[in-house]
Formats: sequence, C-alpha cells, structure tokens
Amino acid sequence: MDDLIRLFIQNERIICDNKNLKLTKDEAHYINKVMRIKIGEEIFITNGLGSLWKAIKVKNDCLEIIQLKKPYLSQKREIYLLGIAVVIPKSGFEDILKMCTEIGIDFIQPLFSERQVNKNLNFKRKLLRWNSIIKEAVEQSERLWKPSILKGTDIIEWIKSRDNQERVSISITREDTSCDLNQWLRKEQEFVNKKGAIFWNVIGPEGGWSSREIEFFNKNKNTFVKLSDTILRTSTASINASSILNQWRIDLKLRN
Repeated sequence: MDDLIRLFIQNERIICDNKNLKLTKDEAHYINKVMRIKIGEEIFITNGLGSLWKAIKVKNDCLEIIQLKKPYLSQKREIYLLGIAVVIPKSGFEDILKMCTEIGIDFIQPLFSERQVNKNLNFKRKLLRWNSIIKEAVEQSERLWKPSILKGTDIIEWIKSRDNQERVSISITREDTSCDLNQWLRKEQEFVNKKGAIFWNVIGPEGGWSSREIEFFNKNKNTFVKLSDTILRTSTASINASSILNQWRIDLKLRN
C-alpha cells in the first residue's frame, strides 16, 4: 500500500454527493504547515469506520476524494470486540488513550471509584480533548476503525448496565485469583454469541478497590484476574491488559 499521510475525517463529511472535501482550519494547517503537502499531491483519508480513500489536495483548504463510491481500502469490523475500562488516574490517562488506540482496543470506558484521586473533571471538555487524542493516534497507527471513548460513570453503575454479550473481568492485585486474563478469555469465549461480543478488562485505581466495591464484584459474580506478578501502575496495567486482549484476538483469528 502507498505510504501516504493519513487524515481522519468524520464519516458524515465524506459520504456526500460532492467529492470535494472542505477542510477545517486545523486540518488545513496540518496538511499545509505541518506535513507540507503541495497542491496535486495525494493523501489518505479515513472515516474511522473501516474505510480508506485517496484524496488529492486541490486547494490549501480543499481535497478531492478519488473514487468516493469505491474506497481504496475497506475493513470489516472485528467479530470479537475489546474494551478497557479504567478508573481515571491522577496523571497519564492521555497516554493510556494513545497506546490503547495504537494496540487495537475498540472501546475505552473512563470510570470513577471510591479511592480515585482525580474526581474533579470538566468531563465535557475532557471528552473533546480525549477524542482529539484518539483521532491523532488513529492517524499515526494507520487504524481503519476508531475506538469509541464512552462517557465517564461510576464503576458499580457501569457493571450493572452490562448485557449478556459483554463479558467483564476485574483486574486485582494482592489477592489470590483463579486465573489470569488469558485463561479468562479462553473460557469466556465459549459462552457468547460471536457477533457483537465485547470482552472487557477493568483497571482499578492505584489505591486499589474499596471493600464495598470488592463486595459488589463478588455478589455480581465478576471474575478477578491477574495481569502480572508485580504491582502495576494504572497506565502500565492498562497497556498490559490491552496487549493481552489484542494478542488473544489475533491468535483466535489465526486458529480459525
């Protein structure tokens, strides 16, 4: 495949009758001043929904999409979807977003918990910032599917709202567990319909889960899993869990 820079564009701006795409001020600055794309040169644009097009710069603020009705490359959504639910740490959450996106996670769920340090967030503003970070990571990693970052919620309320196609494991430290994340994944895949199944791993606060939260997990029959023999920071645990999830899915596709 051609080695061209990539630009993420919302699908509703691409799928229209007009093949000329008007760029925003930030997008025009990126291709003109940062990447120094000249008029007549090609770039890739992706909608984050599995499609990639070639486009030609025709003006400093305008691209012409080549074969709008026939994308240069298309990719189906994965059968098994992967999710990381993370209690927002005091620092490092933006790095978690970047790296989870690059690894291949499909859903990122910010969580609140009793022992969380960073609780005073302007969430509307944060979501705008976080989506921008994910968009840039999609461009950099050359993914065709943009992960979804969901609205922040309390850990207990979030678990109560899961359905039967969503399987949830809880990462825990300093506790005996019956399995690690890999073992849990192999066991759980037998109990779900393949289409639309989401496999979640939940990363807690660096202060650990509260006794009330652990009691709820036990009553709800959530499985505790181990990620490592050492104590990991929230950011390290998130990346470790994401890598395990993604490698499991890769191995599963190779076996099938």
